This record gives sequence, C-alpha cells and structure tokens, in this order.
Amino acid sequence: MFLTKFVLFAANLQGGLRPAETVVEDMFIRKFMVGTWHFLFVSEVIIKRQHNMIRIAGLVKQSISARKMYFLIGYTEEMLSLWLQCPVKLELQTVPDAKSVVYKYI
Repeated sequence: MFLTKFVLFAANLQGGLRPAETVVEDMFIRKFMVGTWHFLFVSEVIIKRQHNMIRIAGLVKQSISARKMYFLIGYTEEMLSLWLQCPVKLELQTVPDAKSVVYKYI
C-alpha cells in the first residue's frame, strides 16, 4: 500500500542529482518502516530530504507502550543512519486509532 506511491521532488526531475539512487533509497526506507512499525502507521510514510539529512514523518497508532515506541524510534533512526550514511530523524505523531484522523481531500 505504501510502496506504490512515489513523491516527486527536485532530485527526480530531469537533470536532478542522483535520481535513481534517491528512488531506491526511498523504496528501501518505506519497506523498512512498514516492516519495523508493523501495522502501526495510519498514514503514508513521508520522506523529507533537506541537505544531507533525511526526515521521516507519519501518523502512528497509540497501540504500544511508550517504552516500545521510544525503542522503535531509536532503533529506526540508528539503523537507517548507518545504512544511508546520513542523519535520519523521525517525526511521528500518535493518534488513538485510524478513525480519529481527519483527512482533507482537494
């Protein structure tokens, strides 16, 4: 579900820097996030690149304890930073369940 959608940004445009590597890294990040945060993401995995830093955002269910949540955040940031050779920061917000999220369709 999350892997079929790609976000277009400047690196994917004609003449952009590293378009193929960026797409492969984004697919890897999405697969890793879905596998690590199994059935916890309510929204899509949003990947933001800023200089050499990657920020990953999304909405997560509050179905696990705070201790497990902090472990998963630290584990994810550390492993992705090692594999991608750049700092990775998770920006997550928790919601009680998927029905409490308000979507605005344009």
